[in-house]
Amino acid sequence: MSFISIFLIALALSMDAFSVAIAIGAAGSKLNYYAVLRLATAFGLFQFVMPILGWLLGKTVVSYIADYDHWIAFGLLTIVG
Repeated sequence: MSFISIFLIALALSMDAFSVAIAIGAAGSKLNYYAVLRLATAFGLFQFVMPILGWLLGKTVVSYIADYDHWIAFGLLTIVG
């Protein structure tokens, strides 16, 4: 993976965490040190684990769906769009 790819993934993940932090701060609830630490740990853990799990899953199923992966992408983009 190139440096640019890693940097863009890190930037996307940081924007996700930043938007949730802004939303929690804007909600106006008073958070103690434990709640902030728990939230930061949960975000850090999931943002560390999810790309690794996605990579492992992709490496595992590539041999099964390589012939029709373009149709899966088309279907997913159709549903999202």
